[in-house]
This record gives sequence, structure tokens and C-alpha cells, in this order.
Amino acid sequence: MFLRLRHLLPVIALGLAASHATAAEPVSCTVILDGHSGAVLVREGICDQRFAPFSTFKLPLAVIGYEAGILIDGETPRWEWHAGLTAPERDHKPVDPTVWERDSVLWYSREITRLLGSEAFGRYVAELGYGNGDVSGAPGKNNGLTHGWLGASLSTSPDEQVAFIRRLLQGGLSFNTNAQAWAAAILPDFAAGDWSVSGKTGSGWVSDDQGLYYRDRPLGWFVGWAQRDGNVVVFARLRVDGERSADNLGPVVREGFLADLPGLLP
Repeated sequence: MFLRLRHLLPVIALGLAASHATAAEPVSCTVILDGHSGAVLVREGICDQRFAPFSTFKLPLAVIGYEAGILIDGETPRWEWHAGLTAPERDHKPVDPTVWERDSVLWYSREITRLLGSEAFGRYVAELGYGNGDVSGAPGKNNGLTHGWLGASLSTSPDEQVAFIRRLLQGGLSFNTNAQAWAAAILPDFAAGDWSVSGKTGSGWVSDDQGLYYRDRPLGWFVGWAQRDGNVVVFARLRVDGERSADNLGPVVREGFLADLPGLLP
């Protein structure tokens, strides 16, 4: 894990645009930074526009959960699904932190934010410096704890995603280093040629100022880091389409990135 390498370098300043695209044209970005130096290795497409993070927010939420003492390790707490929790049938099962990240279980996220409460949740997100920091939810709906990161208010750009992940791997967030290490440890692992990849997908749609989705504008994220022969890179790939899709785009974006990475960094 990169935290153990003790490369606690200063975070590079990034000039990040705060715009939220609403045009119907497709948007894409691939950005890869050297994890040690912060040098830009790949930056293709539109990488400074903010969109809702959807399930990629599980990574910063894990940091918050461990910092707050709600999450303990990779297997604790193990919570049981019950009828009071809204979830698709595939998520009607016991879930621990590792399963939460691997299977992207939304009800587990909402249990963490419920236990935090609105005030603490907002404070922790602000302390992380993640995206626009807004977890208030859609105007007038008081749904920040359940929908804040799902197109209701919180948004981030690919540039901001990689900057956050680099800080996390350096142990450079203003949180306990154990919280940062555990959040990194439970992320799912993948292979891309001779690269070992840890990453999180996110799937959803572009939304308006009221948190209503444009179903003809699906989006997909894949963010994380990759290691090979002592080299560490952090990455974000975003795809926003201009027409409806039958598939969640996050897994599609992930598989595309894993296929492309060996060619991007030969």
C-alpha cells in the first residue's frame, strides 16, 4: 500500500473549474498522475468539469467512516439487511466494509451517513476538501444523508478525483492515517496487464439543479490507483454519454480502462 511507502509529499495545486456540464454532447476524460511526483502522465478529454461522484464517493465515505469510528476494519461492522432498508434484492444480505466496496451496496453507505448525522457528515466532507463539498441534498428535499452524492448536490471533477486519491495514498488528508490506510485497503483489486489496480466504479446520470436526472445522459466513473515495479499512478476515467444506455456505465468504463492502461503507460 502506498501509505507504507511514506512518500508524504505536498499536494500539487490544481486549477480546477467549478462548472457542471449541461450540454447534450458526450464528455470523456482520462487523467493519470504519477503518485509520487504528481506529474501528469496522461490527460485526455475534458477533465475539469464536475459531475456527481455516485459510488466513487464510497472511497471518501470510507475514510470518514473509519475516522468517526463507525467502521473498524475490513470485516467490522457486519450489518444485516432488513425490510426497513431500501435496496435491490441482490443487496438483501449481510454486508461488511469489504463487501460494501466490492458490491457497491448503497444501503450500507446510507447507514454510515445516518449514524454520522447531517452536521458531522457535512463537516467531515468539508475537511476532506472533496469536490464542491456540498452534501446538503436537493433544494427543499432534506435528502443530503441519502442522496447528496447521487446527483443531488455533491459534485467533483476527474482532476479533483485524482488529487484526492493522491493525497489519500500519501496519508496526506487531515484524518488519522489508519483511517486512510483502511479506506485504501478495502477497495476492490483488478489486473491490467502487469499493473495491479485498485479502483471504484460509479454509475448514474447527469442531473439538474433540483436533483432530477437526465436519463438520456448516463455517466460512468472508474477511479483509483495502479502499481507496477514500485511505480504508483493515480487515475480517473469519466464517460458521459448523450443517449440512454441499457447498462450501468461504471463497469463499462472500468473494463475499458483496464484494457487500455498497458497501452497508455507501456
